[in-house]
Formats: sequence, C-alpha cells, structure tokens
Amino acid sequence: MSVVELAPLYQPSRVTTSFRASPHNTLWVSMARAKPGEVQNFSLDLLNELGSVYRAIRDGGMTWQVTGLPRPLDYIVLRSENPEYFSLGGDLAHFRECIRYGNRRGLRDYSMQCADMIHEWSTKSGQSATTISLVQGRALGGGFEAALASDYLIAEEHSEFGFPEILFGLFPCTGAMSLLARRVGVWQAERMMRNGKIYTAQELQQMGIVDEVCPKGQGALAVERFIDNHRKHAPARLALQRARTRLAPLSYDELRKVVDEWVDIAMELGDSDLRVMDMLIQMQRATPV
Repeated sequence: MSVVELAPLYQPSRVTTSFRASPHNTLWVSMARAKPGEVQNFSLDLLNELGSVYRAIRDGGMTWQVTGLPRPLDYIVLRSENPEYFSLGGDLAHFRECIRYGNRRGLRDYSMQCADMIHEWSTKSGQSATTISLVQGRALGGGFEAALASDYLIAEEHSEFGFPEILFGLFPCTGAMSLLARRVGVWQAERMMRNGKIYTAQELQQMGIVDEVCPKGQGALAVERFIDNHRKHAPARLALQRARTRLAPLSYDELRKVVDEWVDIAMELGDSDLRVMDMLIQMQRATPV
C-alpha cells in the first residue's frame, strides 16, 4: 500500500488541510513546522487557525468543501509537519509574560482558547467521523492533551509523551484528567499528571493510551492501514465510539473550572517555580525546527 500524495486545499500560514476522497473521505489537518526562532507549540496564530478549521467542519455538518461541493468526512487526522515534534504544548513564554505583568485576563483567555480547541476536537468523536492523532516525536503538556482528544492515537516509535507542568508548580489545564481517565482511570491519570515523567510510545501502548506504535517515518502509512481496517466495520465502531462519548463526555464546565483553578495558581507562582519555567522556555527556544 502506498500513501497517496495529498493536495492542500486550505493553507493559511499555520495549518494545512488535505482531503483524500477515495476509498474513504479523509481530512488531514497538519500543524505547520515552526519557523526558525519559533517553538513547536500552540501559538495564538495556530490556535486561531485550528479553531477556524474545526468550526468549518462543525458548521458544515461534518463535511468539507471540495471544488465547491460539501463532501462528508469519514476520518479526520491531526498531525504535525515536524517529524520530531507533534507539539510542546502551551506557549510558556506567553504564560511567563502574563504572570510577570499580572495579566490574569490574558492568561485565562489564552487557556480557555486552548480548552475550546480540545473540546471542539473531542466532541467530533461519536459523530459521523472518526478522529485520529498521528504523533511523530514529542507531545508534551497541551500537545499530549490534543493527541488524547482523538478517538485513536497512533505514534511513531521514537515519540515521547508527558506532562512537565508539575516541574514549575502547575498542572495540565485543558482536559488531561478527563481524557486520560477515559483510558486508564482517574487515579492513574492523576499519577501521570503529578510525576513529571516522560513516557515512551511503547510504554503508553502497554497502558492502553496509545492505540498503535509504528516505525519512525511510517506514521502516515500506519494511519492509512488503520483506516482501511476500521472502515470494514465502520457502523459498529462508530456506535461504540458514540457509546463511549455518552459514558465519558468531556465536560466543558469541568474544563472551565480547571482553567480557573490553574490561572489562580499560576498567578501566585513563587520565584523558584518561575525560574524553572524560564529555564524550560529557553530549552524550548533551543529546540531544532
């Protein structure tokens, strides 16, 4: 099986979308590779453009415009164009700036925009389309949360996952507890959020968090194979996904409460925690793109 070359249809500066019509309607949503000097994280520009794509899918009734005509979506795949970094999560430099100047509203607005993105992506589950995250490389913090929001998570073997927020006195604030609890239960989810550990794709597959691990560079092919297998019994699988969503929905009210608690704690961080955050910001900026 070969991977079909995907022609971009929607191409702002931070997000590229590509549609494959046959034998199943699949939309690939690709986060652009960060430019030199930038960080592979959820910048405001990226959040805005991802939000535009997700709203277009929702407002179109789970369809995508192709040559002026709406095409129903069977699968939606989220990935990064950077083969080593899915996403390093939230914009720590923006966090630090808001904390430094006491900009509580700016910090909350950004965090709620991240929560809105996660919620919008998660609620596509159980509708007519199946969502898939393809992780190639590191998915940390909000990047891990975004990957967990899909129905299925496929990772290349070199991928790593974790929640480093506890290192500077914070915690994941955009759905990690609820999304992980769907897969491993509340207590294990809490342990993963408080231990600061970086997990391999293989470890998370054994825990039931990652659905499939594939060789490095074979992620797109693995997604195509997964879709070919999934579509053989798509109606039954969709029914199971809807049942799971009904039993374990991602509550928007819970997301909002967690964000409010997170902002309260963030605005009161001490000097030692802020020094750790500053160190991580420098490490992110040194990340190869």
